[in-house]
Amino acid sequence: MDQGELVTSAPLAARLEVPSGPLFFPVTAYGPDGSVDPDTYRLHVRRGVEAGAAAVFACCGTGEFHALTPEEFALCVTAAVEAADGRVPVVAGTGYGTALAVRYARLAERAGADGLLAMPPYLVKAAQEGLLRHYRQVAAATSLPVIVYQRDNAAFTPESVVELARTEGIVGFKDGLGDLDLMQRTVSAVRAEGPGDFLYFNGLPTAELTQPAYGGIGVTLYSSAVFCFAPEIALACHTAFRSGDTATAHRLIDGFYRPFAELRARGRGYAVSLVKAGVRLRGLDVGEVRPPLHEPAGDHVKQLAQLIERGHALLEEGR
Repeated sequence: MDQGELVTSAPLAARLEVPSGPLFFPVTAYGPDGSVDPDTYRLHVRRGVEAGAAAVFACCGTGEFHALTPEEFALCVTAAVEAADGRVPVVAGTGYGTALAVRYARLAERAGADGLLAMPPYLVKAAQEGLLRHYRQVAAATSLPVIVYQRDNAAFTPESVVELARTEGIVGFKDGLGDLDLMQRTVSAVRAEGPGDFLYFNGLPTAELTQPAYGGIGVTLYSSAVFCFAPEIALACHTAFRSGDTATAHRLIDGFYRPFAELRARGRGYAVSLVKAGVRLRGLDVGEVRPPLHEPAGDHVKQLAQLIERGHALLEEGR
């Protein structure tokens, strides 16, 4: 198929088009010796699916993709597929340079994943032509549908996203830049010149905080790190967005998500380590983060515990 020819969506796109719940990005569980703990990880994923996740995004940013060896990555993706048991799709992360991204993509395919989240290439700032070559090679490496993650050193023009959307195997685009003007122009360009069933994701940290704005330009899918440790809160917020219940959405944003985002901003790497601390607070020992990330300060963990209590109190207020 020519790169300029429009393609139909892979099954993953159809399964995610109207999400039944938040998108779940599980943390990776480590045992006392620091090695991957597949049993605890499997339990974490299973609980998330049973709590109402629409999909599992395994070994992505929240799952410390950067810290996993290829062998550990394959082990975790396999565990996630087993825990999901076909009830929801499992999307695995991939990244680094093109050769390694292709290797991880093929490991994910062999492990039974339903799709890939292609994260930015390692470190380099490439031109649009180079980025397109990279993601096209990743998409061509397996039969898995690919979602391209825009953030940091992988930023695209609307014209380039049109080319991505026309590429066989690429079914979606996740935005982690937060430039709504650029994102609106991107959605418009693809709507005018690309396939009509291309998927868009809000990939900002604590995405619930910005989802009302993203929803206004047609981006209905979003990452939910909060779902890892407070699925009840995340699910209530997702339901409020879908049903147009602005009173509930505003109550949760004002009373929980904004304070959580402010707490998250108090430490580097807290988008991962604070989430992992939250999972431990809810009773599942998933271990600590691996270097170069570090554990959140003790008083910040106490504040997180108070916030979780506050979030559940807010749910009771709405009943």
